[in-house]
Amino acid sequence: MTTILNRTHRCNDLSEEHIGQDVTLCGWVHTRRDHGGLIFVDLWDKHGITQVVLNPEIDEIAHEQAHNIRGNFVIGITGKVRARPDGMANTKLKTGKVEVYVSDLKILNSSKTPPYDIWEGDTVEESKKLKYRFLDLRSAELQKNMKLRYDITRIMRNVLHENEFTEIETPMLTRSTPEGARDYLVPSRLNPQSFYALPQSPQIFKQILMVSGFDRYFQIVKCFRDEDLRNDRQPEFTQVDMEMSFIEEDDVYKLMEATFAGIYKEILGETVATPFPRLTYREAMDRFGSDKPDMRFGLELVDLTETVQGTDFKVFAQVLKSGGQVKSINVKNSSKVLSRKVLDDLIKLANVYGAKGMAWIKINPDDPTDLQSPITKFFSKEMIADIVSKMDGQPGDTLVFVADKPKIVADALANIRLALGKQLGLIDEKQNKFLWVTEFPLVDYDEKEKRYTAMHHPFTAPLEEDLDKFQSSPETMRARAYDLVLNGNEIGGGSIRIHQNEIQTKMFELLGIGEEEAQSKFGFLLDALQYGAPPHGGIALGLDRMVMLLAQTNSIRDVIAFPKTQKATCLMTQAPSEVDAKQMKELKLKFDLS
Repeated sequence: MTTILNRTHRCNDLSEEHIGQDVTLCGWVHTRRDHGGLIFVDLWDKHGITQVVLNPEIDEIAHEQAHNIRGNFVIGITGKVRARPDGMANTKLKTGKVEVYVSDLKILNSSKTPPYDIWEGDTVEESKKLKYRFLDLRSAELQKNMKLRYDITRIMRNVLHENEFTEIETPMLTRSTPEGARDYLVPSRLNPQSFYALPQSPQIFKQILMVSGFDRYFQIVKCFRDEDLRNDRQPEFTQVDMEMSFIEEDDVYKLMEATFAGIYKEILGETVATPFPRLTYREAMDRFGSDKPDMRFGLELVDLTETVQGTDFKVFAQVLKSGGQVKSINVKNSSKVLSRKVLDDLIKLANVYGAKGMAWIKINPDDPTDLQSPITKFFSKEMIADIVSKMDGQPGDTLVFVADKPKIVADALANIRLALGKQLGLIDEKQNKFLWVTEFPLVDYDEKEKRYTAMHHPFTAPLEEDLDKFQSSPETMRARAYDLVLNGNEIGGGSIRIHQNEIQTKMFELLGIGEEEAQSKFGFLLDALQYGAPPHGGIALGLDRMVMLLAQTNSIRDVIAFPKTQKATCLMTQAPSEVDAKQMKELKLKFDLS
């Protein structure tokens, strides 16, 4: 019987309007319940579940076959749709008011007993679920996440098409270029001892496409970085990559804002306010200690460096003498909530980020003159009053302080702020707060290597008003770079690019990249810039992280069909794996096992 495969409906389609109709369904056995005379089967496909009933009085053969089926068997059934008996409707199912009485059953495939209950997998260790990923992907959560991922890319493709973008593929096998992380290398059989690199991004190719006159390019592309992993990082990840000619920063902002407004409207039914707020890098660091601040709550940092000048408190005094800073956060109405243990835990958190400690002052909720703290005795009354005034301290508030080098202060307080936001329930998880962070520093100074490095990449253009600082004060130069931040997560970043060869040469000189090295690593881009390169810029969005946030899950492994572990292995396919001697010989490679 082959007609059983010509299904008439999916397992989420049937409702009261189908009562009396003959239907054919195909899917997996979600559950099977034998009630003596009747056998009930919940039949599942990616769309949902329908209950089917096998009654020996309707078809004895089908009923007999049903004794042989188990969970995860693949079956096809034909039968008549009936209303469920009074009081037996399942309100949790879209199909919960009806059931199908089977007149024909075909077992399309059997199934071994799964290594775990795939429908109740919340308590199963992740390694087991990754090993049997083909089963884990049947779960309702991952089915929903994969559909969400598709919907996001579909909407983005439509928006970009409407804005006259052309989707163009760039090579997966290219040459190694220094872009901040280790490359994955691929040996070339036809060119012994030479290697391709898998691209960390299509950066150079998309710039060349602008030189080629394509005007607006995009692709949804795999990128590869051989670096240590975490919940929001994978060795291979997906970017929505785009580039445009003859634009300014505002053109990128408006396009992205319209795109995300469309995504949130269609998928979540939410209205996203545009334009998104903007903060310069300096403002973000000063106020939040982070270049990707979560804007769903306050707890801003306040600089007390000038206020505590001349203090007798040795910890602060030594920091100030060495050119450091003192910053504080006012945790409003928290003096009764932040116990000594909680404060000690915050001190340990500050230690993780390099701070030697964290000081605190509690203001008695019943007496504003009563300050509880182990450090107040080291300050004059006038200085304490100035500190409390500068922090807008009120009865019931707790002031927390970190004193150290600016970077350590920023890292420590930024993470203390996030910990307090979560612990005190200050973050509204239903809110979505977008933010543009702009004007990043053009370069960092690497103390170990005693040279400047690009903050983003060496093709980022400096602000025009900073072009005269390449030699005099490069550390003060600002880049025409921007990051898109959502709820404290960077979901995209880009810049206006250098399109003039003379400025690109100055940038390489600043980074200590000589002419020979520049030609060796970037010669094809430098050549292209000499043939009428237009002003251009773009952005790359991290698709995996974007989907993770919209799915409200804590790991990008939940939104990638076949992810790797934190050791960059695939437990399902057992990749990476050894290769045989013949392959090694063909590639003319040898392993040094000494």
